[in-house]
Amino acid sequence: MTSSVNWFRFAAPPAFYPLAGRIAPWFFCLAALLAVFGFYVGFFVAPTDAQQGEAYRIIYIHVAAAWMSMFLYVVMAFWAGFGLAFNTRLSSMMASAIAPTGALMTFIALWTGSFWGKPTWGTWWVWDARLTSELILLFLYLGFISLQAAIDDSRRADRAGAVLALVGVVNVPIIYFSVQWWNTLHQGASVSLTKSPSMATTMLAGMLLFALAFWMYSIGATLLRVRAIIIERERNAEWTRQATEVKA
Repeated sequence: MTSSVNWFRFAAPPAFYPLAGRIAPWFFCLAALLAVFGFYVGFFVAPTDAQQGEAYRIIYIHVAAAWMSMFLYVVMAFWAGFGLAFNTRLSSMMASAIAPTGALMTFIALWTGSFWGKPTWGTWWVWDARLTSELILLFLYLGFISLQAAIDDSRRADRAGAVLALVGVVNVPIIYFSVQWWNTLHQGASVSLTKSPSMATTMLAGMLLFALAFWMYSIGATLLRVRAIIIERERNAEWTRQATEVKA
């Protein structure tokens, strides 16, 4: 006799709310642990770059944030599109919950990129394809958040945001392939699925540790934020009153 878990029941906000509360702290703990290891490997174990010196170490944060900024947008667009196609409440809530963290990761990528660009290129900013398309990604995140906030009806807000998110997906491959399609100052990808990494093993390890740390943080932050969205949208339901009373 075998037992199975009906995972589909967690698609309902009342079932997902307590689950998100239980597992979110674990993701934050994993994020902190991975970040500590990533910081140690990246800043104390990895060797100094022969060309860029110690300034290159900012890539451990910059690259991880840039990866997450693109990944989170695709995931946000997926949930928004899923909610638009199948009219599922939790899917749209997940998209709304992901957007602020995606915007944060994009801002970190742009901010750390400026600090990397100053000693490397001699300037804080250049209007090349990679940086410009990443800036557009930040505007897409902010536009998605602002559009949903501007519409009082949550259903209409979800539909409008989903259309914007799906249209904006085209910008993600532009960011990724921009250094191949156009002549830019930005260096090419150091990690690729089709060829060996062009960096030392310890450098790659530090970068991957930070990427995993940001990933775990993003999951934890999204889970906590979607709980807040569920409470806000389901505040008139009996189960939300009971949940908030128990918490109080």
